[in-house]
Amino acid sequence: MHPSFAPFPLARSRRSRRTDWLRDMVRENAVSVDDLIWPIFVREGEGVSEPVKAMPGVNRLSVDMAVKAANEAAALGIPCIALFPYTDAADKNPECTEAFNPDNLVNRATRAIKAAVPGGGILLDVALDPYNSDGHDGFVRDGVIVNDETLMALEKQALVQAESGADILGPSDMMDGRIGIIRQALESHDFSDVVVMSYAAKFASAFYGPFRDAVGASGALKGDKKTYQIDPGNADEALREVARDIAEGADMVMVKPGMPYLDICTRVKTRFKVPTFAYQVSGEYAMIMAAGQNGWIDEEKAMFESLLAFKRAGCDGILSYFAPRVAQILAE
Repeated sequence: MHPSFAPFPLARSRRSRRTDWLRDMVRENAVSVDDLIWPIFVREGEGVSEPVKAMPGVNRLSVDMAVKAANEAAALGIPCIALFPYTDAADKNPECTEAFNPDNLVNRATRAIKAAVPGGGILLDVALDPYNSDGHDGFVRDGVIVNDETLMALEKQALVQAESGADILGPSDMMDGRIGIIRQALESHDFSDVVVMSYAAKFASAFYGPFRDAVGASGALKGDKKTYQIDPGNADEALREVARDIAEGADMVMVKPGMPYLDICTRVKTRFKVPTFAYQVSGEYAMIMAAGQNGWIDEEKAMFESLLAFKRAGCDGILSYFAPRVAQILAE
């Protein structure tokens, strides 16, 4: 039929999808190496790279191997790494004393990395769970996680981490008032330049399992964390937590987990206009890896698509175990 006699669309979106270069030119969001923070697990020993069973491709690294990883991150252009300790059972107790030991594992690793790669960023987690014989983020008294006593321990932990050279502190414990206590302590001890990235919207999620195995906390945890982490059904509550943490001095905020909470990422960024990060947590990573290894999905494409979702949701950056792999591909 002659075109003059047939209705047809004058506006065709498909025109801009016709070739690779056109698609690239009109793409609204893209993943950059500058968006990435690489979480690394550290353990005692020397020359050790120990696989984490539930997280294919992820290893627990001794301090010397973590230094090598930090050099790799710098070479790839990854701006920041996050260190999490695998703590021996002998170093765990109800008072969490190893958390504020200046010579604990993450503090030693931080100093070693800063000596070798002084220009690289380091994020340290502020929470007691790796050091608590109960596996909780706060002190447990008569079966109850106590808030205000925990704050005093978090203050001490934050200060020894700042003294070790951490650039960013990430309070992930979800105790009320922790940001104010930590920010005031940093200011009064000449650490005013240390950034606080609050895990302001941290949900009581089923996606943390592999991480707890990676840091040795899964066997220690008694009960659950529902009395201090946010109910997965509550979005407005998450926004209230973010607002409070910003008011107390948080410089950046974190949404955790990531993909199941993209709506929270968008609402936080839209409402507060602060640097907003998401943590693509261990369970999200493990699902993609397991499906890829079984041939159920294209692992690499799913990896990039998942990270792109965070950017589309408004995130400024992403903590992801995929970081070195993504950076390597982007560099090729």
